[in-house]
Amino acid sequence: MSGEETMIIALVGNPNAGKTTLFNALTGGNARVGNYSGVTVELKSGEFFSSHGNRMRVVDLPGCYSFKAVSADEQVAVDVLSGASGKIARPDLVVCVVDASNLERHLVLALDVIALGLPAVIALNMVDVAEKSGLRLDPAKLSEELGVPVVPMQANAKKGLVELKQAIRPPFPAPAKPAWDTGNGEAAENQRRKFVRDLCDLAARRPTEHQMTVSDRIDAWLLHPVFGWVVFAGVMLGVFWTIFSFSAIPMDFIEGALGSFGEWVGANMAEGDLNSLVVDGVIGGLAGTLVFLPQIVLLFLFIGLLESSGYMARAAYLMDGVMSFAGLSGKAFLPLFSAHACAIPGVMAARTIDSPKERLVTIFVAPWMSCSARLPVYFLLIPLLLSAQAPAWKQALILAGVYSLGIITSFIVARILRGRIDPGKKPNHFLLELPPYRAPQWGYILRHVGGRAWAFVSRAGTIILGLSILLWALSTYPKSASEDSAEQLAHSAMGRIGNVIEPVVKPLGFDGRIGTAILTSFAAREVFNTTMAVIFHVEESDDEDAATRSLREKIAAATWPDGRPLFTPLVVISLLVFYVYALQCLPTSAVVAREIGSWKWAVGQFFFMSGFAYVVALLVYQIGRLFMR
Repeated sequence: MSGEETMIIALVGNPNAGKTTLFNALTGGNARVGNYSGVTVELKSGEFFSSHGNRMRVVDLPGCYSFKAVSADEQVAVDVLSGASGKIARPDLVVCVVDASNLERHLVLALDVIALGLPAVIALNMVDVAEKSGLRLDPAKLSEELGVPVVPMQANAKKGLVELKQAIRPPFPAPAKPAWDTGNGEAAENQRRKFVRDLCDLAARRPTEHQMTVSDRIDAWLLHPVFGWVVFAGVMLGVFWTIFSFSAIPMDFIEGALGSFGEWVGANMAEGDLNSLVVDGVIGGLAGTLVFLPQIVLLFLFIGLLESSGYMARAAYLMDGVMSFAGLSGKAFLPLFSAHACAIPGVMAARTIDSPKERLVTIFVAPWMSCSARLPVYFLLIPLLLSAQAPAWKQALILAGVYSLGIITSFIVARILRGRIDPGKKPNHFLLELPPYRAPQWGYILRHVGGRAWAFVSRAGTIILGLSILLWALSTYPKSASEDSAEQLAHSAMGRIGNVIEPVVKPLGFDGRIGTAILTSFAAREVFNTTMAVIFHVEESDDEDAATRSLREKIAAATWPDGRPLFTPLVVISLLVFYVYALQCLPTSAVVAREIGSWKWAVGQFFFMSGFAYVVALLVYQIGRLFMR
């Protein structure tokens, strides 16, 4: 035993076997989550009591297909089960969760578990799905042939849970070496697979050899080369539109509530720097953190629904061919697609990608998907390229071009970066299991959404709040004798930095005022509009459209000291290109550092994208000037 009081039970299984559902059923959802040392793989652990009163600690290992350790997830499972993890003692017993409706595929991992020599129990999950598909299961025959207890279960309904707890009782005798385990090598692997096929013929029989399941009949439509893409496009557009549109309601509420709270706090505090720190720095930073929460909640709600229903695997299957052009697999599609709403939930959604290298590349290029925070900047600048009488479709066409620019560049860079990380390796076509369609597991989905939301608020939120306070300090000090907000900003450290960097941004066509607005927008891209309104003395208005029009008129009339127009079409294009590429969102960098587990990559991503944006905007402006001459 690993200890006199608490014994360690490891849960292993293929992805989509219902392992996490069983974990939640055993522990009551009272789990502790921690990152495995050295990699960004989460391990969940919890406790429960067996039917004999023994305290058990259950560890939910990452889903894997075999113990050949081709990914970080599989390596973590191998380390824990072999006792080489250094963090977790070797388990006293292994519960291998298998999907009864896909028994032949899942038993391959079960044989690997049994061959380890650890005491083991097979949790034969989803027996209801298997029986509905026409399978006739014989758990007793499975147990006899495998040499370990086999417990039929329906984990999502907690059926078979009592029987499983009865099977998990000490002492745990180590199983004898099975007759089919003749050692390693290709011949032994062929023998194992033959054993699995023969066992399924005995213990998982179909009444007719070629009977189609309900999932097979649905897939005939949803994986159809034409109709399947129509459904896929509808689902993805629906997800994107909902995140983009419905989240605006709670986001506006959060901004309004915290804005009102800030006004109330400001009115009840003495005027001065402390007032400004609390209202603009702390409460403003809190608003800048919590405003992302609705998008994160909605995104992970949809991810949970798509995964739980079984459609997520189909979406990844359909997109695999397209994403291969970027050296990525179909699983990278949803994070990149979601990043168009906000890069932060898009980065967090990359957790669904099994390959750590592919996940890293996906996170690296995700901020190049034009997010909703860029839209205020685009809507401010794009009309400056057209006449007042230009039809709306021309603005829409330019906006589509701006979005396409980010997507195409991200694909090219992802392909190059993937080649650097895996030199000589061809684009990865991942192994994917299509689970049966099933009703969403709402308990699991809500716990999943709540866990992701709390992780964002408690971890990334503290970093974002700190960065917001730092930017407030730079915009506030040193103090100006004037009460004019524009003069105060110009006098502050941020304004002075803007003036200092004017020689740096001038080759892009920008002056110090634009440079200052760019610097302040590192807190959030849409702050560019707010700063420009302050610099150009635009009066506040309850009508946001009227305020935007007024600001556009002011900047359209702005000039250099010698009278030359500042915002020429070429300067506007240069600025648009810069905002497409620059990672002007420190909250995103904070989330990237948390998700990857390294500030090194986050800082490298920040400087690479900012440098890339500078170089491309420089080329656009300077080459454009040559043609204009």
